[in-house]
Amino acid sequence: MLKQETAGEQVTMSDVKPKGVDTVDARQSDAKESSSVTDPGLVQMDAKSHSDDNVDYQYKTNYPNLGQCLIINNKNFHKRTGMGVRNGTDEDAKKVFETFSQLGFKVGHYNDLTVSQMMALLNKASQEDHSKSAMFACVLLSHGDDGLIYGTDNSIELKRLFAHFRGDRCTSLVGKPKLFFIQACRGTDLDSGIECDGVGDEETQRIPVEADFLYAYSTAPGYYAWRNVANGSWFISSLCDMLLKYGKQLEIMQVMTRVNHKVALEFESSSNLPGFDGKKQIPCIVSMLTKELYFPK
Repeated sequence: MLKQETAGEQVTMSDVKPKGVDTVDARQSDAKESSSVTDPGLVQMDAKSHSDDNVDYQYKTNYPNLGQCLIINNKNFHKRTGMGVRNGTDEDAKKVFETFSQLGFKVGHYNDLTVSQMMALLNKASQEDHSKSAMFACVLLSHGDDGLIYGTDNSIELKRLFAHFRGDRCTSLVGKPKLFFIQACRGTDLDSGIECDGVGDEETQRIPVEADFLYAYSTAPGYYAWRNVANGSWFISSLCDMLLKYGKQLEIMQVMTRVNHKVALEFESSSNLPGFDGKKQIPCIVSMLTKELYFPK
């Protein structure tokens, strides 16, 4: 253990308490050397802590409108993309329209959009006034790869679509949930599965621009997402089923956990392609929500 000599006594480093400041877990590429800085992990950023007293941990939903839900349903693709027709996706779009309408959303349905059309649609939506809405939702149905989704003519990074709704770009949705549900492949890995045993008004606050997003991906990073050509995708079918059953009873993450459970345990691929039969899938839920979300009854 390192020891530090002081006037008349010996103190171990474990006895030295760090100062109450914050730092970042990254290389300080632009930090200048200073003789006053003895520990780069102690003097980088100051941050205020806020008391948990009287904090409201639920999103408010008592707005005049619940919000918009945009469905982008891409079924047919330009030949140069190398992507085939997504048979069964119209069934997904129909279920999403019915489900989110019943939840109370104003639903817009768009078919076969190019990348530029997808960008334009989401940019337009982000520029609208959402001050009388409780939240925003978007359901993307298309081909994809890890971090990418396809328009009918090309692919685009998902983060470029999501970025329109950041807090610094869509101010009328600041502090409100932005929900994105993505039915698309995220790679080409296959999951063979494994056997297991049964089993009120607030004071002004600064919040991160990436806060209050929920990204619900149909599959884990790197994996295929399965879609039945007659009945639609496993994920969207399960999502709509669980939202209709529990959407107005349970918190959104509880609902999504039940979606994960349904997809993981009730579905298995049936395919004539070598190596594609008997495969499994698990959705992936990424939450930056800062409060609990319950849809209004």
